Amino acid sequence: MFVPGDPARTGRIAFWHPGGDAQPPAVGSAGRLRVVQPAGAGVEAVEVPVAFVSVREALPVLTRARVAPDAHPAAAFWGGAALLALQFVARGLLLPGLSAGDHDAWRVGPLGQDDVERIRRLAAAMPPEAHAVPLDGGPELRLPAPEGLVRAFLDAVADTLPRSPAAPLVTGAPAYGGRQPQRLPHARAWATDVAAGHNAGVRISLRVEVSGLDGPGEPRFRAVPQVRSVADPGVIADAADVWAATDGAGEPARGGTALSDRAPAQTALPGFGPSAAGHARAEAAPPSPAPAHPGSGFGPHARMDVLLALRRAARAWPPLAPLLSAAVPDVVELLDDDVEDLLGEGARALAGAGVEVHWPRELSRTLNTRAVVGPPDGRGEPASFLSADALVSVGWWFALGDRQLTREELDRLAEANRPIVRLRDQWVLVDPGEVRRARSRQDLKLAPVAALSAALTGAAEIDGHLVDVRSTPWLEGLRERLVPSGEQEPIAQPAALAATLRDYQRRGLDWLARMTSLGLGCCLADDMGLGKTITLIALHLHRQADPASAGPTLVVCPTSLMGNWQREIERFAPGTRVRRFHGPRRDLASLADGEFVLTTYGTLRLDAPRLAEVPWGLLVADEAQHVKNPYAATARALRTVGARARVALTGTPVENNLSELWAILDWTTPGLLGRLTAFRARYARAVEGGGDPAAAERLARLVGPFLLRRHKSDPGIAPELPPKTETDRPVSLTPEQAGLYEALVRETLARIAEADDMARRGLVVKLLTGLKQICNHPAQYLKEERPEIAGRSGKLELLDELLDGVLAEGAGVLVFTQYVAMARIIERHLRVRGVPSQFLHGGTPVGEREAMVGRFQSGEVPVFLLSLKAAGTGLNLTRAEHVVHYDRWWNPAVEAQATDRAYRIGQTRPVQVHRLIAEGTVEDRIARMLERKRELADAVLGSGETAFTELTDAELAELVELRGGTR
Repeated sequence: MFVPGDPARTGRIAFWHPGGDAQPPAVGSAGRLRVVQPAGAGVEAVEVPVAFVSVREALPVLTRARVAPDAHPAAAFWGGAALLALQFVARGLLLPGLSAGDHDAWRVGPLGQDDVERIRRLAAAMPPEAHAVPLDGGPELRLPAPEGLVRAFLDAVADTLPRSPAAPLVTGAPAYGGRQPQRLPHARAWATDVAAGHNAGVRISLRVEVSGLDGPGEPRFRAVPQVRSVADPGVIADAADVWAATDGAGEPARGGTALSDRAPAQTALPGFGPSAAGHARAEAAPPSPAPAHPGSGFGPHARMDVLLALRRAARAWPPLAPLLSAAVPDVVELLDDDVEDLLGEGARALAGAGVEVHWPRELSRTLNTRAVVGPPDGRGEPASFLSADALVSVGWWFALGDRQLTREELDRLAEANRPIVRLRDQWVLVDPGEVRRARSRQDLKLAPVAALSAALTGAAEIDGHLVDVRSTPWLEGLRERLVPSGEQEPIAQPAALAATLRDYQRRGLDWLARMTSLGLGCCLADDMGLGKTITLIALHLHRQADPASAGPTLVVCPTSLMGNWQREIERFAPGTRVRRFHGPRRDLASLADGEFVLTTYGTLRLDAPRLAEVPWGLLVADEAQHVKNPYAATARALRTVGARARVALTGTPVENNLSELWAILDWTTPGLLGRLTAFRARYARAVEGGGDPAAAERLARLVGPFLLRRHKSDPGIAPELPPKTETDRPVSLTPEQAGLYEALVRETLARIAEADDMARRGLVVKLLTGLKQICNHPAQYLKEERPEIAGRSGKLELLDELLDGVLAEGAGVLVFTQYVAMARIIERHLRVRGVPSQFLHGGTPVGEREAMVGRFQSGEVPVFLLSLKAAGTGLNLTRAEHVVHYDRWWNPAVEAQATDRAYRIGQTRPVQVHRLIAEGTVEDRIARMLERKRELADAVLGSGETAFTELTDAELAELVELRGGTR
């Protein structure tokens, strides 16, 4: 329940257990509160223990409660109110003012009619517990009116969020920036003035009328103020009609305080059962009959409300000032300069004051401007068009409405320098400033890739403005070549390839060959295990057949993949030279045209200048997510190496956000997605927020030709793959684990409650890491050097059971853990049991890694322990029929990559994936979150434990609480 305060930001959220004296969680400040609860056939007021939490701390809790399946209706309701408040603040609906106690306060406003309706619909859904604190005074129990309480809460959020640590530096004083209340009684008149136009019961709009269109003289303009009721948008009239229908006797409302500052209205007790304590429900008033006079539906204070609204409008646009001194504010005559201003800056100023401007429908006044992009003569080949030194011309197309204008007509409009002009025997209304800007647009040049991007999306950023684009027929033809119909026959696989490509691999080769032949880079983003390596080898062989594209290929990959690349090249392209540019004796002497050169990202950082000296025919970045940060040293080094074509290979083009996709494609095809800041503003925020399907569609059109994404589950991709079964396997903690778990939670939460922000984040990460280690095995958390292992961990006992079954079947198993220490404990435990195993981690030399893979694939070692970070990519371990995730990485994309070491092309047996989860612990809760919101988890939980450092103390306690799950 929300408990208002003065000023609004001092309001608090009170949490308590309904129906009893159970103590709430130890968060915020403890207290007691008198609340109304059901009692038999009626209600009674009782005191209950509560936890008071500030609005700032409660917002994250409430927004999560809105979607939590087990949330109490009152918590879910205030979660919905919190979301609405955040949306209002994000839209900039903030007004300064004073509270009833003359304290500096922000409030929500100005609100449009749609906003008011949303508030009313939300208030109508308020459950009784959400406003159960009775009002003082009177013999009967009365509750606060839902709408007044919701508005008070909205104001509390608006008064809280702008007050960041940096805000006082911007405001230059504590008022309206600091969190401590500031009394400003001398500013009451100013606050009243600010509030007047927004608290009025009416909204003002302007109807522009034009006369003299048929006469010999020049047309004349005038603006007629219209009045619309905020309470009933259907009631609208001219200001003159409002004056005629009222006597002006009403006194003005004070208007100096926000709704949350006024005494809340009272209501009966809905929702507590029939005739709760004898109090009747509030009944809706019957609809009022339509007013007999067009201006009679605005109430006794209509004149003053209109004058207050007009005063605010006149402040925004001074030509309306004569209305304030007129006996009847019925009309204001407009000069040409006024009309021109009203078509541009004046309209924007009025819109900021909540005043709409309505123009005559018969006058066309929208000047459409489009850029025409592409080679005008239609000559040239794509390769020459897309060369680095080529430039593409940009012309302009203008139209009024649907009528295209010639340059001469545009000149005539500009030279007239007035808002209304006779054109083609018709008066047209157009902003002269807009015409002048259009006329000043000169033909210019674009980089080829920027022109192609414009052709794909239909828009381009020119001089900082987004303009519509039309492509010339030649450029449109190139666009169609990039987006083929699918009816083309794929190219034949190279004769030198010692393998038969699958159909989807041939389509991938055809796509890669087409893109690189145009001089365009691209990203092959097939799922792990679908054969990106063999497809790229086929591309290399295909390009050697054409002298224009032949040349050595440089593959940059993680160290762990160099051996796999060399084996695959020697297997599928026998006779092709391959060398490793790695280690102290690396060299590039006597490099052949058709040679493969393999290097690592680490070597690239050290030796980029030497690599940049070679005229590479093809440059390949494998596991390209390594360069997802464009500002990192690896990405910067990679950009310095030139090649005729660039190809990125990755199974996860987007792990956390769309900026990673930008980084990859801006390397393969520089300039395609524009500047990162513009890309974030135009696409990423809209798509990641999920609120703009049109932005997602535009981005798909732009990215689609340059990124080929295929999943194993896609029809026809890998029908030969056997089924994969994923199972969560809950285990109970041992008594020792439970004791350690609860002690760590209790001690760390107490330290977190007293820590500052920086120390708090470190403590949260340390807590979550410690809890995961306890769930794995007490010896890992306690860092025991020679521990007793058996009988102390539920997970280890379950692993023993799983391994007994796997070994009885003669199958192989991969066991992933993110902790080297835990893998060492398992390795020692298996050695004692006589189970053959081996452990691969980040410190394993490349040669030994390859030997380990060979031993496992041959069946010599059935249990392969792997560090998740070191072995989550690049290994082919298809002998494994079982994959065990001993602990969770909290990023589904990373776990899926690890699983794909076994579930990939070449796997002929069903794969069982087992995720071990300590029941009732933080692991259990995270597993449920990942299951409910798997797609969102990739972005929100991608950074592991650090994603939880911003939780409030209450949320953190809820997350880590041990609930059963022990023996």
